[in-house]
Amino acid sequence: MIRKAAAFAAKAHEGAVRKGSGIPYVYHPMEVALVVSMMTKDEAVIAAAYLHDVLEDTPVTAEAIREAFGCRVLELVSQETEDKSRSWRERKGHTIEHVKSASHDVKILTLADKVCNLRATARDYLAMGDQVWERFNEKRKGMQQWYYRGLLKSLSDLRGEAPYQEMRRLYELVFAEPAPEVCFDDGATAGEDN
Repeated sequence: MIRKAAAFAAKAHEGAVRKGSGIPYVYHPMEVALVVSMMTKDEAVIAAAYLHDVLEDTPVTAEAIREAFGCRVLELVSQETEDKSRSWRERKGHTIEHVKSASHDVKILTLADKVCNLRATARDYLAMGDQVWERFNEKRKGMQQWYYRGLLKSLSDLRGEAPYQEMRRLYELVFAEPAPEVCFDDGATAGEDN
């Protein structure tokens, strides 16, 4: 299933490139699948990582994904798909709220996608500084900061995962602000010895 999803994504994203670069778009879902595979061995979740942007960014239909990969993979992909008819702020606010109560598998998928996006932003930020924000639909650094801060809070139950810790460090690098504190059940906060 994973190899099939990789090939499907490569075909679906053929010719597309990442914002502000000449890098083939398919490298992004490949990276997301790799990060997901660090957190789970569930083939459906890894396949969904390859396919997570297919509904949002290509002409591929939900029916085509269901026929090729089944209902569970389609549900995971659908949970990660944004409604592009809404404004940037509405879409990102919905993602922050949705992830709070999403399933563990959806949270893993979302964390992997967002840490990969923030990696790419951080690489370019180191080279370009604040000019990097010009390539995004939302060009205000403060709004991007709001989004990633919200995601860190909403995904905090994955704080034990290496990609979550990486996302915290990238947030601090890019936004020059400490990542939001995350409270543990015993009252301690992230960064304290438990």
